[in-house]
Amino acid sequence: MASENFRPVYHPAGHDNDLRAAVQELRTGRWVSMRNLLDGTRDWSLWTQRTQVLATVAAGSDAVQAWRSEEPGSVAASVMHTRVLVERAVRAHREGHARTQELWQQAWEACGTAARQAPEDPVPWVCLLALSQLDTRQRLEEHRLPPPGPMLFPGPWALLAEVDKRDPYNREAYHRMLQFVYARRSDGSLSEAVNFVQWAASSAPEGSPLHAMPLFVRTERYRRDNGHEKALDLHWVTEDATRDALRALNLWFDHTVLAEASLLDLNHLAHALWGALQFGEAARVFEALGPYYVSVPWAYRTRRPGDAAEAEDVFLRARSRCLTAARDSRKGPPG
Repeated sequence: MASENFRPVYHPAGHDNDLRAAVQELRTGRWVSMRNLLDGTRDWSLWTQRTQVLATVAAGSDAVQAWRSEEPGSVAASVMHTRVLVERAVRAHREGHARTQELWQQAWEACGTAARQAPEDPVPWVCLLALSQLDTRQRLEEHRLPPPGPMLFPGPWALLAEVDKRDPYNREAYHRMLQFVYARRSDGSLSEAVNFVQWAASSAPEGSPLHAMPLFVRTERYRRDNGHEKALDLHWVTEDATRDALRALNLWFDHTVLAEASLLDLNHLAHALWGALQFGEAARVFEALGPYYVSVPWAYRTRRPGDAAEAEDVFLRARSRCLTAARDSRKGPPG
């Protein structure tokens, strides 16, 4: 179970076997498997997740454009075209590319087209939320609307409401709002982020991945505090940190479908439970992860956050510690 030969792997599709096959085909420039997969995806949450993963792979190729050329009337191809343009615009913004404004405009126009072609689809509105983080000064009125509750920030609330109409508690939509919080101010106010994720999780139903969102903000605070060594060891063992981890376990993990679970959510939960010294509970999440992992948040435990080998080593040590503790607890005390 904690074999020394175990080595984790990263794959954007995670446990979604059908998506993994489509990604493999897409990486070779072939789009038919993507088309067939999306044609059979009837759940909006899964649709959102699959289109997001496919777009990250397709953004560096012309596969989606080839699909649109072959099937110009395909609504799914139009949505994927929008996804790809948004992904390229966000990447350009992140890298400070000179064409960011041009790519942003193209993506924004594609969102409007896709929203008209697929009025029931939440993805065009999720895409608009993704683009909102590019408007760091909130110059557009739709990005500074009054919030729906106290202690929240002016932002793209109408866009989030459009997603909620179509797919309530859509995971990506709420994470895009969190990214907007970080982008809207130079200090990326953590207090605003805390208020937002607590607000989001407070009304989310059992099984919703929004219950894992407080772990992301806690990880971001940890990342920003890095260098203040005395504070780091205590960060994950506080009463609040332990409560957030256990709530995510009980309200999300215990009710989720593994094939549809985000690898980021699973890794953040395993990391938080390990940090809170809840080794037995963390072992359940590590076992659910199987061979898959992502470098974040493990990379923030390293001396060089960009070092993938160090991040993997932290993950392996945490995994081994938790699985060993779980195995020992099942054996019980010596007779």
